[in-house]
Amino acid sequence: MRDLWPWRLELRGTPSRSMTYLSPVLAMVLTMLLGALLFIALGKDPLAGLKVFLIDPFNGKRAISELLLKSVPLILCALGLAVCFRANVWNIGAEGQFTVGALFAGGALVLIDVPGNAHAIPGGFGLLLMVAAGILGGAFWASITALLRDRFNANEILVSLMLTYVAQLLLMYAVNGPLKDPNGMNFPQSKVFSSEFMLPMLMSGTRLHIGFAVTLVLAVVMTVFMARSLRGFSLFVGGTAPHAARYAGFSSRSALWVSLLISGSFAGLAGAFEIAGPIGQLLPSVSPGYGFAAIIVAFIGRLHPVGAVLGGLVMSLLYLGGELAQSRLGLPSAITGVFQGMLLFLLLASDTLIDYRLRRKAKV
Repeated sequence: MRDLWPWRLELRGTPSRSMTYLSPVLAMVLTMLLGALLFIALGKDPLAGLKVFLIDPFNGKRAISELLLKSVPLILCALGLAVCFRANVWNIGAEGQFTVGALFAGGALVLIDVPGNAHAIPGGFGLLLMVAAGILGGAFWASITALLRDRFNANEILVSLMLTYVAQLLLMYAVNGPLKDPNGMNFPQSKVFSSEFMLPMLMSGTRLHIGFAVTLVLAVVMTVFMARSLRGFSLFVGGTAPHAARYAGFSSRSALWVSLLISGSFAGLAGAFEIAGPIGQLLPSVSPGYGFAAIIVAFIGRLHPVGAVLGGLVMSLLYLGGELAQSRLGLPSAITGVFQGMLLFLLLASDTLIDYRLRRKAKV
């Protein structure tokens, strides 16, 4: 049978540096093109569909603030995951660490935000306590994965993923039990936290809080950590060349614990920011899948902190576009997941061009 495909993949002598950075751009462009075909298949105007994904999220100050707000948990989780993946530790449980961080932070706020104590505990101190509780919660949940991998050589992919569902069950128990709002008409939720314990707003008239500025600062800190510190260098060497790392005296056990604790801390901080920011209370739906989406964000950003910021903004665009597509085009909520899945698939396909080039087959 005659081969109708005129191209073949040829192995490059060295990986293409330009394709390393062009691959996410190519994947995003292809995602939008396939998205247009998807809108046509669904009987929708493709231009109107692309408009709600690419243009409407930038339509005014409030829309832009929502884009930046949605990017905060995505960037924070991706910053921690980038450290893990660089160290060749496959933490797939950022969603669970995010959930437990939110649970710990919400529990801390419930304990201090009670009648009679509001003026005894300053709002700033309560906010710091909430942030610390969220970080500790995320780090604690990640440490379970590290312990099981360290002591029993359990697969961290499976352990971290399964712990996500345990975390969600713990959250459901908390908002239906000890943290449930007695005046909440039997809904599974905590009480709404006092405004003095909420994150200060970064832009007046919007929901964008100071957590976005903190996230940018942390991205700079992680850039320095990963590029200029001995610990960051040891994690990178341990992930790319484990034999060289052992020869240099870098401990793989230390890399496992450090990377997972950093990743869990960032995810827990993201959970704390979410309940002390746009949500303002504990809910079973505290996360629409930020921890899982952050895996895509980390790879879009090439496992680099600055790239994670850009990738977080791209993923935030897909989240907002999906929400607008529901309200304006009547599409189901699954449209967001479809676009995320297409982006991941096309990113993996585009990454093939880093090590291979397309060559036209010789005519026989």
